[in-house]
Amino acid sequence: MPFTLGACAGLPPRNLPFLPSSIVTPPSTPDLTVRPEALLLDFGGVVFQTRKRPEAVAEFAAHVSALLARAGHTISPDTLVPVLEGGRTAISDWKNASSRRLHPRELTHREIWRDFYASPLPAPAREVLVGEAGELQEWITLATAEHTVRPGIPDLLDLAAALGVPVGIVSNAHGGRAHRMLIDRHGLTDRFGVQVYSDEVGIRKPNPDIIELAANALGTTAARTWYVGDTFDRDVTCARRAGVAAVMLTRHHSTDRVPFPVADVPDAVFDTPEGLVPLLRATVPGTFAIPPGSSDTAPGTSTTAPAPDARDETTLPSALLLDHGGVISTSTSDADGRRAFAHHLAAGLRRAGWHLADTDAEDVVAETIAAHKRWKKTRHAQAEDGTVPEIDPRTYWVDLAGPLVEARIVGETTGVRSWLRAEAHALSIAWGRAKSVSTVRPGVVELCEAAHAAGVPIGIVSNTVSGRGVREKLATFGLGHLVGASVYSDELGRRKPDALVAVTACRALGVDPTRAVFVGDKPANDVVSARGGGVGTAVIVRGGRTADAELDAILADPTSPQRPDLVVEEMGDLIDALHLRPRTPHEGAPVDVRP
Repeated sequence: MPFTLGACAGLPPRNLPFLPSSIVTPPSTPDLTVRPEALLLDFGGVVFQTRKRPEAVAEFAAHVSALLARAGHTISPDTLVPVLEGGRTAISDWKNASSRRLHPRELTHREIWRDFYASPLPAPAREVLVGEAGELQEWITLATAEHTVRPGIPDLLDLAAALGVPVGIVSNAHGGRAHRMLIDRHGLTDRFGVQVYSDEVGIRKPNPDIIELAANALGTTAARTWYVGDTFDRDVTCARRAGVAAVMLTRHHSTDRVPFPVADVPDAVFDTPEGLVPLLRATVPGTFAIPPGSSDTAPGTSTTAPAPDARDETTLPSALLLDHGGVISTSTSDADGRRAFAHHLAAGLRRAGWHLADTDAEDVVAETIAAHKRWKKTRHAQAEDGTVPEIDPRTYWVDLAGPLVEARIVGETTGVRSWLRAEAHALSIAWGRAKSVSTVRPGVVELCEAAHAAGVPIGIVSNTVSGRGVREKLATFGLGHLVGASVYSDELGRRKPDALVAVTACRALGVDPTRAVFVGDKPANDVVSARGGGVGTAVIVRGGRTADAELDAILADPTSPQRPDLVVEEMGDLIDALHLRPRTPHEGAPVDVRP
């Protein structure tokens, strides 16, 4: 049996710090016999129970040390252990402080690493880790604790499905994509209509908008849902602010560790989720009030970094900055992959109650691609000050794809964009994997291995909708371990020809940009970004996404801001051109076009 509201107010025998009863205004006693229109569950402490792995700190320090070493920064694991532990403590304090706020926003992965974990490190090392922030957060989430499905969850999900009650996840997470992986590993993905993670939507509990977002994604409102969490200061407070029909707690590690006195109390408390099963089974359909609407807040960041330290002058470049598409690899559209992705999109919407046909989803994907091209053209045309923003997943899927999806759904569509917002990051990752097939260009592996052997660090500078997808491709090509720094437009928030792309790569590697080499295939993007970032040598490789005739026209104009310093036929030509091995004459030598 659950504790009642009256018992929860004092929660004997546990002495939790609650505000004095004179300033607590308990909610009216809920009718727990009315069936919710959706069931919203926290991740850790509700769906999963966790057990910390003490050895993970040392493992993580070794992982970070190896990552920094690839960029030429030597920091031992023993040195990194207290740095990482200090970051973890600071983040924990930040989380507690955020739980006090009315509408807290979530930290971005880059903020987590720039301002918390890596803040004591030298600027170049810090920039490397900031560039890998998303991957590092995934690593932390998966490695620092063991996750086991809590007792009662399978039965609860079965019952909800039988009763026609959609289920969603609403979780504060700094590794939402890792949580999605865990859900999938345990065979639960199809059981949830939507997964809402704070690092993906930019707001965190106790901000009530995160619960309203999940409810809307499932076609209802917060006031018609039940919410189940495991903490007072985040879950119960958030649910009360959102005005849910009922809020329950399932006890876990953090339940009794309340950081400060709280006023809000749950309607029921269970030791495990098993207690929710008979409670839900006894419900019958009823009527709920519709709460007033609410608005979301999205995070924004503004960061600066000191100028890099120049290395000693040598005949070698200080760094090799490589574009991905057209330079490291060539790609072709994958019709089968795009079709499969469209069906994946439609299936996800249908799980949440929004019935989009597979064929309609195929049209949505094609039209969204066209809309994205128009978006990029407009942003480039408006970039008078050199600032070129990159599209974020929310804009891509909510603003571009959202109206197209809604136009093809018969009936009510008020929660479709909420669903798209919640799933936007996961959709972008899946889309990045599905949209094309890539093949590594001849000479690329040899060039990267030669640069690595010569001590020339490599940075990736790519416009992409999925930096994670590019990382996966580099690993497949056998190049991932050779990359010292990664600057992907979807993670940086700016895209070439913005100079910040080149500047950030040089900062991360701690090199003199005037001695760096930037290799691209689009003069309008790559050469302009390199020039703006102070990179000494801009190279264009033929055979990418710029036609030879267009490139030749640029080369014929010595005043063109898009004119590169060097043109090569193939990537392997750069091994000799950059003195990565003794130069020998050969056919297809690079053409130096500088006056």
